[in-house]
Amino acid sequence: MIRSRKDDHLNYAAAQQREAPSHTEWDDVRLVHHGLAGIDVDQVSIATSLPRGIEWSLPFYINGMTGGTETTGKVNAALAEAAAETGIAIATGSMSIYLRDESVLPTFRVLRDKNPNGFVMANLSADATPDAAHRVVEAMGADALQIHINSVQETVMPEGSRGFGAWSDNIAALVESLPVPVVVKEVGFGLSRETIAQLGTLGVEIADAAGNGGTNFARVENDRRAGKDYAFLADFGQSAPASLLDAATLTPEAQRPALLASGGVRHPYDVVRGLALGARAVGVAGTFLHTVLGESGLDAGADGTRRLIAQITDWQERLHEMYAMFGARTTADLGTTDVLISGELAHAAQLRGVHLSSLANRRAAARTAQ
Repeated sequence: MIRSRKDDHLNYAAAQQREAPSHTEWDDVRLVHHGLAGIDVDQVSIATSLPRGIEWSLPFYINGMTGGTETTGKVNAALAEAAAETGIAIATGSMSIYLRDESVLPTFRVLRDKNPNGFVMANLSADATPDAAHRVVEAMGADALQIHINSVQETVMPEGSRGFGAWSDNIAALVESLPVPVVVKEVGFGLSRETIAQLGTLGVEIADAAGNGGTNFARVENDRRAGKDYAFLADFGQSAPASLLDAATLTPEAQRPALLASGGVRHPYDVVRGLALGARAVGVAGTFLHTVLGESGLDAGADGTRRLIAQITDWQERLHEMYAMFGARTTADLGTTDVLISGELAHAAQLRGVHLSSLANRRAAARTAQ
C-alpha cells in the first residue's frame, strides 16, 4: 500500500507539473529596476549561509520529492548524479516507509552513494520519534533532517493520520536529540508568522515556508480518494511569497528560524524573488522533476540527468548575471532591493499588516542608514 502511494505521488506530481498554472503569486512580486545600480558580474557571489555554519555554493536546492520504490529510486539516482556534478544541496522524500521496510533503503541511499560529498537532507514526518530520526540520519549519512508538517495532506489522504496534537512536542524533542540541524517544512500550504514564531520557541533554526503554487498535495490525495470529496481544498493555504511577507512582520526580537522558501519555483527570477523577500535559499522540486522525467514523463535515466545538470548550470549562470544587474554582490544584498507587491498577494499581505510601501523603498532606506 505505501509503495503504491509513493508511485501515485510521483505520477500525480508529474502530471500537475505538465499542467502548471500560467500565473502564481510569485508573479505578484516584482523587483524595481534601477538602470545604474549594476555591478560587474565578477564581483558577485551567489553563495548563501545557514545556521550552524552551513554554507551552500548555490542559493537554491533540490527539495524532497520521492523514494521507496524501484521507479522512485531511479528518479533519485538521476537527481543524485546531478547534485554531485553541480554541488547543489538535495533532500530525500519522506523516509517513513524505510522505518517499516529496510529493504527500500537503496532507493533513498542512492542520494548519498552517488553524491558522497554533497549536502543531503533526510526527511520524516512530525510523528517521528528521536530513535526513528537517528536511524534515518545515520542510514543516509545526512547533514540535516527535514521534518515535514502536512496536516492538510494527511486530512485529505484516504489512509492519512488525523493526530496532530503531539507535533510541537515531537519537534522540540528532535531538535534537542539530533546532532544535525532540523529543518521544519510544510508540504505546499505555507507557514504563517505564528507558526514560524512557534517553531523558533521549539528551538528550530531553519524552516522551509513551502507554499502553494507547486505540487498540490491536497489535489494529489483527493485524486486518490474514491469520491474525490475534498476538491474544495484545492486552493487551500498560502504561497511561499505570502509566507515570507508574513514572517517579515515578526519583531526583530522574536526568536525566528532562518527561512527557506519553496513551492511553484519555475525559473531563476522566482529564486531571486524569494531571496529578496528574505529566504536564505529557495527549494525546487516539480520543475526539476519535470526536467528529469522529460516531456514523456518516462525518462529518468542518463538523459534526464544530463538535462538537469544543464538546467542547474544555466540557473547558476543566470543568477550571477541577475545579481550583477540588481547590484547585489551577495545573496544578502538582495534583501535591500526594492520590491513591488501586487494582485491578490498584496491584498492578503495588507490584511496581515505588511507595510508594502517600506518594501518598495528599501534601497533608499539602506543608503540613508549607511
